[in-house]
Amino acid sequence: MSLKKRAIEGVVISGLLVTMSAVATSADMVVAEVTPVAAEVKAKTDLATRGTAGVVIPLNQMQETALADMEEIAANVEQTTHTLVAAAEEEVPVEPPLSEEELAWQNRLMADVQEFLYVRAAGDENSEIVGKLYKGDVAEIVERGDVWTHIVSGNVDGYVLNSYCVFGTDAMNYASANFDTEADIQTNGLRIRRDANADGSVIAAVSTGMSLTVDTDAEVVDGWVAVTYGGETGYVSAEYVTTELALGEGVTIEEEQAELARIEEEKAAAAAAQVPSSGTVQNQSVAASVDDVTLLGALIQCEAGNEPYEGQLAVGAVVMNRVKSGSYPGSIYDVIYQPSQFPPAGRGAVANKIASGVKASCLQAAQEAINGMDNTGGAMSFRRASSGHAGVVIGNHVFY
Repeated sequence: MSLKKRAIEGVVISGLLVTMSAVATSADMVVAEVTPVAAEVKAKTDLATRGTAGVVIPLNQMQETALADMEEIAANVEQTTHTLVAAAEEEVPVEPPLSEEELAWQNRLMADVQEFLYVRAAGDENSEIVGKLYKGDVAEIVERGDVWTHIVSGNVDGYVLNSYCVFGTDAMNYASANFDTEADIQTNGLRIRRDANADGSVIAAVSTGMSLTVDTDAEVVDGWVAVTYGGETGYVSAEYVTTELALGEGVTIEEEQAELARIEEEKAAAAAAQVPSSGTVQNQSVAASVDDVTLLGALIQCEAGNEPYEGQLAVGAVVMNRVKSGSYPGSIYDVIYQPSQFPPAGRGAVANKIASGVKASCLQAAQEAINGMDNTGGAMSFRRASSGHAGVVIGNHVFY
C-alpha cells in the first residue's frame, strides 16, 4: 500500500507541476501568485492520510484560483488597452496657424450695430461722448478690457462697450459678410472686359482714383479681378488695381457737427438762390454764387444718380469739356443753364437737388471732373445707350 500511495502521489504532483507550468506560460504575472499556492497544496498532500482526496481538492481549488486570476488580468489588460486607444482618439487637434489676413485683424474690432456706437472718453457709461463708430467702421485696439475696450479710429480716441463689438477673426468675418470689397483703379484708361481675357470685348474704360465693387460671387481667374459695372460683371487686370474692404473710420463729435453745419449752409444758399415764378411759368435757376462742385454734383445726380460712379464722372466730364472747348459758355453755371441743353436744369430739378442735398458720390465725381478727370475721351454730349449712337458706352449712356 505504501508503494501504491507513493506512486499516486508522484502522478498527482507531476500533474500539478504540468498545470503550474502551463499557467506560468500563459501569463507570467500569475506565476508569483501560483507558487505559494503550490507549496500549500504540497503541505496538505503530505498531511493527507487516505488516498488522493487530500491532493485533488486543493489542486482543483488552485486551478480555479489561477484561471480566475488569469481572466482578471486579461480583463485589466483589455480595459487598459481600450483606455489608451480612447485617449489617443480624443487627442485635441492642433489648430492651424493664422493666415496673414487673420493676423492683421487680431488687433482690430468693428461695431456690430444698426447705426452707430458711441465712443466715450473713459470706460464708463456716464463718461463724455467723444465720437461715434458707424456701422462699417473699423478700429484699432489700444487695450482690451473685460467690459470696455480702448480704441483708436480716425481721429477718435476713446472707449467702447465690448458687448456691441466683434473682435479679431470674428471682426474680419463680419466685415467680409456684410460689406463690399472695392477695387481701386491705379492707372488711366484701364479697360473693363466682359471676359477675363486680354482680347475680350471692352465694356468701358476707367481712370485712376475710381473704385469699382468686386463681384465676389464671380469665377476667380488668376491675374484678373471681377467687378460690377453698369449692372453686369466684367474683369480688370489685377496688375492695375488694389482691393480692400470698403470700411470706414470713426468720426469725432466735432467733425460730425462741422459736417452738419456745412450741409445746412448749402441748403440755405440753395434756397436763397431760387427765383420765384410770377405771371408766366419761369424755370428755377441757381445763382452762380453756389459753388461749382455742388452745382455740378446736383446736375450729375439728376442725370446719372443711379448710374455707377464711372457714369457719374462721365457726365461731369462732358460739362467740363464744354467749358474748356470754346464752343460753349466758359463757366460751369452757364454751360449747365444753357437753354435746351440739360433738361433737369431747365425744369428746376437741379435747384431742388441742391436744396435737398447732393449725395457724396456725385460730389466726388464733380470734384474729379473739375480737377481734369475725363473718362469719355473728350466727349461733349451723351444720350441713352439704347439709342444706338456711336461712342463710348459707360453704364446706360453713350458719350460722344
